[in-house]
Amino acid sequence: MTAPELGVVSFPSPAELRRRLPRLLAGIVVLAGGIALMLQARLGVSAYDVLHQGLSKLTGLSFGTVVVLLGLAILVVWIPIGQRFGIGTVVNTVTVGFIVDAFVGVLPAPGALALRWPMLLGGIVITAFGMGLYIGAGLGPGPRDGLMTGIAAKGYPLWAVRTGLELSALASGWALGGNVGVGTVLFAFGIGPLGHWFLARLHLGVGDVDPEPAAAVGE
Repeated sequence: MTAPELGVVSFPSPAELRRRLPRLLAGIVVLAGGIALMLQARLGVSAYDVLHQGLSKLTGLSFGTVVVLLGLAILVVWIPIGQRFGIGTVVNTVTVGFIVDAFVGVLPAPGALALRWPMLLGGIVITAFGMGLYIGAGLGPGPRDGLMTGIAAKGYPLWAVRTGLELSALASGWALGGNVGVGTVLFAFGIGPLGHWFLARLHLGVGDVDPEPAAAVGE
């Protein structure tokens, strides 16, 4: 299956915004729910979430607050690399972390592996579904993926940039006490194929709007 051509619409018309915004908002909520399920499963989380957990332990701030603050800090780094943002960038940056906190507040954290494994696997699939909705809305990259695409645009291989950023986040988070486990490995290998599958079915075309250059977007 080939990847869909994704245009990031930085300045959508009112009609395009009405078409895309519901999918963006739904995707963010679903994405946050998937992250929260993985957190509550306590079997390992994504590389960036390992970093978020480690910073949360270091600072005493909630996981979601760290997600938001780190996202804002990463947006500052966008300035020298010339990365452009859209409405989706802003919404993602200031909401995902707090929605994750809200889900964590109501989801159970079971002790039995028979319950934790379904939460982990379900969390990965739900996260991928949320990414498909959110990315498919085409309203701008999230701060972390925007950093990746912005650096890659300077002439570096995208796979190398992503690998370097993910490994840096993982190593830093692990050193700070983040939760590395089997879920970290499963997420690393599963999120790409699952996200691709959902995105190929959920992305919105650009219609009559002239798109920005295609970009990978996410949390």
